[in-house]
Amino acid sequence: MKGVGELVEQVLDGLHGPPPAEVTATSVFWVHHGTRLAGGTTTYRNQYLLVRVGPAFGACGFEAGEVDPGICADASGAPVADLLRDGPPVLRLAALDAYLASGAPHRESSATVVTLRAGPPEVRARARDAAVASLLDVEPGARVALIGVVDPLVAAIRERGAEPLPCDLNLHTTRWGDPVTSDMAEVLDVADAVVATGMTLGNGTFDTILARCRDRGVPLIVYAQTGSAVARAFLGGGVSAVSAEPFPFSQFSADPTALYLYTDKET
Repeated sequence: MKGVGELVEQVLDGLHGPPPAEVTATSVFWVHHGTRLAGGTTTYRNQYLLVRVGPAFGACGFEAGEVDPGICADASGAPVADLLRDGPPVLRLAALDAYLASGAPHRESSATVVTLRAGPPEVRARARDAAVASLLDVEPGARVALIGVVDPLVAAIRERGAEPLPCDLNLHTTRWGDPVTSDMAEVLDVADAVVATGMTLGNGTFDTILARCRDRGVPLIVYAQTGSAVARAFLGGGVSAVSAEPFPFSQFSADPTALYLYTDKET
């Protein structure tokens, strides 16, 4: 597949499960979330639109102002096909994610399960990002583009002996003062590997990242709360590995939660 748009068309054509016109999005809701880890200087502000289809939730993070809360009442109970055809991009991605996850729940997959132990946010964030970094298969000194910056993942990449090249639309520096570019071409063109957040699926940049990694022959790892089942659909087709974290996300719980680690060797 060339990108997310082609995957949507395949779903609408019934190639990934039951006809989406016959599948209902039972519940649509959103979450506004802010957090600052102890000792950090960055306050992360996150908005998520979530869709429930059967046994699964789909998620799409978005920037403030992209959608109105009224969309939740309007879309709840609609056929998935309607949301995929007519919804705004954020809703389409969340509905696509929910549809794919309902047909193949992460908990029933052959992925490697990493349980994040109970504890405070700082402990759980470090464990999560260490698991993401474990998917990197690079030599010491390799340059790793990090598209979507969280400080614990910057640290985890360094701990594996690699050099992070941070890129983010909302941050200017990391906790340690590393400059953060907003131009992903700067890092995509020189990286030996790319780690990208699932947010790239929601903001429309994933297709560009996927194409560039394919063209350059460099591994692409996606760490996904947004679109975890969507990212999984590209394993073996340009995506080398996925850290899938379906809703409810680790930051919303102090109890043990699961990450599902996939590699293209499992496709």
